[in-house]
Amino acid sequence: MKTIPYILSVLMYVIIGMQTACSSKTDEPANFTEVGQPASIYPDYKDIIIPPNIAPLNFLVRTPGEKFVAVLTSSEGKKLSASTSHGSTLQFNVEQWKSLLSVSRGKEIQIQVYTYTEKKWLRFQPFTWHVAEEEIDPFVSYRLIEPGYSYYRQLGLYQRNLTNFQEEVIYENNRTFDYEDNHCINCHNYQNYSTQKMLFHVRTNHSGTILAQGKTIEKINFQHDSIPFGAVYPAWHPTQNWILFSSNKTGQAFHILNEEKVEVIDMASDLLFYDANQKEVKYVCHTDSLLETFPCWSPTGDKIYYCVGSLYDHQSMGTVRPKDFNTLRYNIVSRTFQPSDQSFGEEVTEINCDSIGISASVPRISPDGRYLLFTAGSYGQFHIWHKSADLYIKDLEADSVYPLQEANSTDADSYHCWSSNGRWIVFSSRRDDGSYTRLYITYFNPKGKACKAFILPQQDPEHNMKRLKSYNVPELTRDQVQISPQQFQQTIYQTKGSPITYKND
Repeated sequence: MKTIPYILSVLMYVIIGMQTACSSKTDEPANFTEVGQPASIYPDYKDIIIPPNIAPLNFLVRTPGEKFVAVLTSSEGKKLSASTSHGSTLQFNVEQWKSLLSVSRGKEIQIQVYTYTEKKWLRFQPFTWHVAEEEIDPFVSYRLIEPGYSYYRQLGLYQRNLTNFQEEVIYENNRTFDYEDNHCINCHNYQNYSTQKMLFHVRTNHSGTILAQGKTIEKINFQHDSIPFGAVYPAWHPTQNWILFSSNKTGQAFHILNEEKVEVIDMASDLLFYDANQKEVKYVCHTDSLLETFPCWSPTGDKIYYCVGSLYDHQSMGTVRPKDFNTLRYNIVSRTFQPSDQSFGEEVTEINCDSIGISASVPRISPDGRYLLFTAGSYGQFHIWHKSADLYIKDLEADSVYPLQEANSTDADSYHCWSSNGRWIVFSSRRDDGSYTRLYITYFNPKGKACKAFILPQQDPEHNMKRLKSYNVPELTRDQVQISPQQFQQTIYQTKGSPITYKND
């Protein structure tokens, strides 16, 4: 089942395709005047590293003109062109694009842009795409939601095929207001880059945690007197049916004068361990004064990482007072894990963020176990709205912490995930307009550095700006979700949810 935006994008592709020619026979003009500057294009795809299996990087030319041509040339001289005489959108034939990328792994493609204006062709300075050797996982899933986060309708989970432009619905809630059925969907998660084991939460009406294992779907009810705030941010063990959750009491506030529109404040949070086989849950840590959140596993499953902040300032003379929301900072800590008895070791500080004036959220360990990727802002933990938010890395071998400067922007760069080979990072960013998060992709090289990030490719290059939804929580997977939206809906609407057993250790 395809989304309405996807169907509209297909129709747009057909219309534009009537105006666009793509062939192995280049439309390159024979006579032209050189221009000593690059053409202005959208999206900014100039001089980037791209996966060898990515969908065509269609773009539009913003430099004025009557006709436009783009010519791609591989290192061996193989060419692919796109041209248009109506509009400025240049789209590349998908099959010919794949052929060009297949011969260009580890090599460069030069892009030459021409515009026709005032009865003559102009040729602009070329730019390049370096085609990496390593592929990106073919699927990315995300939530699409109104940027204000104030409505429980018209949102859903979707999965995009990165090798083409196909977007499929995983699950959508109702598109119109319905008091009895309105519900929120959030926090989707997979085990080890596979959709064979996945979960997401349903809030308010029809609430519960939806666990899918193979073709089996089950709703779990985490409501329990000993767990007043339920299960929130999840992390599935890489090999076992064990899931970490944070358990959060959060509040949402809207600023009047602050340039950052929304603030989400954590008022209480702890960590839970859930054994999905036994349907038993226990606390990993349960404290009144500390806020433990955003858990993740090491790739080997023998260590956990999470963020922790303190609710209180410990002043001199023995006085203690609550911290203001804009002074609360989260550090990153770890604990060892023993699978034999499901026990956790003592807490160890991995990054003392407070000491360097930053606050961490969403730690994620690279598949090789060497790098800890996280988002850092000036305070708090809900960084998708914080303009100070950037991506950071800790090299666990060299014990060094640094920002991913080449991928970051002046606006919020936040929720992120690794590819299964550790060479690509997908993250959300508000760099385009400050209001909507959109997905960006960056290459992470073997030296631990990121490269210039580029926006998710679309059939219609303007689609990302026309879609008035925020992309939320990107997750890469090797395979596609096989369960239909109708199957998820049946479980959500028609089952009450299996109870869990609280285990008090």
